[in-house]
Amino acid sequence: MAFILENIRVKLTSLKLEDCDHLFPIAKQEKLVQYSPSDIATPAALKNYIRIALEQQLQKTSIPFAIFDKKMLSYAGCTRYMNIDWHNKVLHIGSTWIGREFQGTGLNANVKFLMLQHAFEVMDFEKVEFRIDERNARSRKAVEKLGAKLEGILRENVYLLDGFKRNTCCYGILYHEWKKIKLERFKGYSSSASS
Repeated sequence: MAFILENIRVKLTSLKLEDCDHLFPIAKQEKLVQYSPSDIATPAALKNYIRIALEQQLQKTSIPFAIFDKKMLSYAGCTRYMNIDWHNKVLHIGSTWIGREFQGTGLNANVKFLMLQHAFEVMDFEKVEFRIDERNARSRKAVEKLGAKLEGILRENVYLLDGFKRNTCCYGILYHEWKKIKLERFKGYSSSASS
């Protein structure tokens, strides 16, 4: 299923293998995904990363997106719905990486708004989760700012590329919390979606 989520700041489009050319200048930034088990540091690694995301999409467990910053007129990175549990109406927003020049500009908040709104209001999901390396203070702070609640920490559950086994913080937002979060934290945000 290909669709677009966008507002005046950002456009999320279904990830394609051809996006590798647009995304590699971002992906090759040093330590961009230091807290992630994913390898995107070479063109071959990035293509493999995209192939895996597309395979998961065929299995209906993932919906990956390329992120395009409409203000800077440039591709900025990737994100996805993942670990989609259609029966229990729970999914994760993750595998998000954004170039350093786009960080702290409000781009990520717009990305998360569009994805949360679509998950709760269009896909009719009841819970959205985020999984973050315990040491990644910046990402933890960002999801807390969105209104996600820390639900627990999985100890030493994921190996990273350097062999380190991370502790993973589990955050969540419930459907009945979304309306208040949207009003309080995303006032003035807008969106449009097309299939």
